[in-house]
Amino acid sequence: MIADKKDNIAPKRENGQLKEELQIGFIGNPNSGKTTLFNAYTGARLKVANWPGVTVEKKQGAFKYHKHIYKLVDLPGIYSLTSYSIEEKVSRQYILSDDVDVIVDVADASNLEKNLYLALQLIEIGKPLVLALNMMDVVEERGMEIDTHRLHEMLAIPVIPVSARKKTGLDILMHAVSHSTDMDLKHKRIMVYSDPIEDKIEKLVQRLVAYDPAIYNPRFFAIKLLEQDKEIMETYPIDVSDIVDRSYETDIINEKYDFIEEIVEETLINKQEKEIFTDKVDSVLTHRIWGLPIFFAIMGLVFFLTFALGNGITGILEQWLEGLGSWTETVLKDLRVGPVITSLLVDGIIAGVGTIVTFLPNITILFLALAFLEDSGYMARISYVMNGLMSKVGLSGKAFIPMLLGFGCTVPAIMATRTLENQRDRIKTILITPFMSCSAKIPIYILLSGLFFGKFAPLAALSMYVIGLVTGLLTAYLVNKIEKGMDKKKDKGRGQELNQLLIELPEYKTPNAHSIFIYVWENVKAYLTKAGTTIFLASVVLWFILRFGTGGFVEDMSQSFGASIGRILVPVLGPAGLGFWQIGLSLIAGLAAKEVVVSSMGILFGIANVESALGLSAMQQSLAAIGFGALNAYSMMIFVLFYTPCVAALAVIGQELKSIKWTALVFAFQLVFAWLASILVYQIVGLFI
Repeated sequence: MIADKKDNIAPKRENGQLKEELQIGFIGNPNSGKTTLFNAYTGARLKVANWPGVTVEKKQGAFKYHKHIYKLVDLPGIYSLTSYSIEEKVSRQYILSDDVDVIVDVADASNLEKNLYLALQLIEIGKPLVLALNMMDVVEERGMEIDTHRLHEMLAIPVIPVSARKKTGLDILMHAVSHSTDMDLKHKRIMVYSDPIEDKIEKLVQRLVAYDPAIYNPRFFAIKLLEQDKEIMETYPIDVSDIVDRSYETDIINEKYDFIEEIVEETLINKQEKEIFTDKVDSVLTHRIWGLPIFFAIMGLVFFLTFALGNGITGILEQWLEGLGSWTETVLKDLRVGPVITSLLVDGIIAGVGTIVTFLPNITILFLALAFLEDSGYMARISYVMNGLMSKVGLSGKAFIPMLLGFGCTVPAIMATRTLENQRDRIKTILITPFMSCSAKIPIYILLSGLFFGKFAPLAALSMYVIGLVTGLLTAYLVNKIEKGMDKKKDKGRGQELNQLLIELPEYKTPNAHSIFIYVWENVKAYLTKAGTTIFLASVVLWFILRFGTGGFVEDMSQSFGASIGRILVPVLGPAGLGFWQIGLSLIAGLAAKEVVVSSMGILFGIANVESALGLSAMQQSLAAIGFGALNAYSMMIFVLFYTPCVAALAVIGQELKSIKWTALVFAFQLVFAWLASILVYQIVGLFI
């Protein structure tokens, strides 16, 4: 729902003075730098990436400016005020509500033409508005100039050049904001349409005022009625059939862009130099034949670095954790602490949490590489490269963005499906996104591939990413086929829509060190936080069920409650080559968080530091002793790739779909799929070796 028709959307004042608290809405096209600018003011560390769809809900922060509290709201990126996707609805609801006092339209100055369309729509609302020309440093680097004075004259709003990355122009922007609260655009016609459209607008304005005399800016709503905007028509259910004989949205868009061309012609200097570098690079990276192989080659390099550099750094952590474990055990013995408490601290907590911490260098390098690719603008190209393939499986290339985010963490990836306009597409994307290998699975891949595949370890790990991606696409294809079979007539129209990809391809830029640091630090912090909470608790619980049985405390874990639980799964997992109670119990523990699988294996096999050379050797010997070899390891990697996402991801799926039924379906589907896939791999490959 949009703001109620009787809301007063004029800026609020208190006795003619500026309010003590000013609500400022940051809005703009995806990838225009809203979040970077928001972070620069508030000090928040929201995720910043050089691709669309990063902000999928409102983010709020505050700071003090000249003894006044400015509350900033970072809104999802939108291209227009026509609501199709969830993030567009979120942004429009806020902008049209009575909550916002001043709107700051953050525009990418290096891509002025595409960003001015939203600005013209915001001007038509009539609220106080400031245009922040962001990325002016990029404009200067390309030898371009923008005549901001002429732009101000043509738009009749303050135009402030800023650079969020370099934090220049920020004080001037807030100064303009503080002096714009008395701005009245509702009586100004910045954009004048052709005579036939203006005639219809005038008639609609009269009818709207007659229906609601208190309406703040009838011209804006008249234009939306001409566009046959569904929500506006529901809010103002008046008969306009004699005026609006069809949708005039295309006509209005075309006339707006005609005006934008005039603006650009008068204000942008050296426009021909723009995008030359990006076009040259895109001719290679987005090539219809070579684009996809180049992407996989880049990701292969990323995983090579993750292994090659990461494993070289882990030695320091290994030595430290080994020393910590030995020192703790010695101190506890000197203090005459009982064996139960000693075992809990050394074998449970230090061994469990420590095992995960040793993978920190690998995780950090992976996040660093992904941050570099995102901030440079390359990741957005993958959606474009994949669009042809995605359309064949019944999805838009835009659906590939959540899938890519899934390589980092399933939780934000699921939330990113809000950028998809169609509910069916959202459900399909949510269904296949957990197939992407999130960072929590990396420790498992590293451990098993390092134990059994030697110099081919990076290739074995990379294969999980490729298999997950291919399986996700095939699953979407099959679901799409089923949908077509159930509703051929309806899906025929949808199929044509799905082939269209509406996504901003940002200019390539030099990655910003601050943005990369924030991205890496936030992900590393989340990883360590999980190690200190979820994995800590899981390690303690696992230690208890492994050290206690029907007779109390046990030295032999095979006599524990945990072993009994694991043995129940032995016949079920046996056909997949995973019929060992230790493996079954580790996989159960992984439902809390996938990293727990590795820490569980360390505890189950009594290895304090599984990532060390000594620990790896001991783990390999322990696994070999129970008949667990390379094929078993690969089957387990397949199972981990596909099986049920962690509890946090399931909670987000339930929140996004608002359906226990669909959440349960995802849980069961992933679990059964993982079981069948691992059986197929183990049985088929076993025939040839």
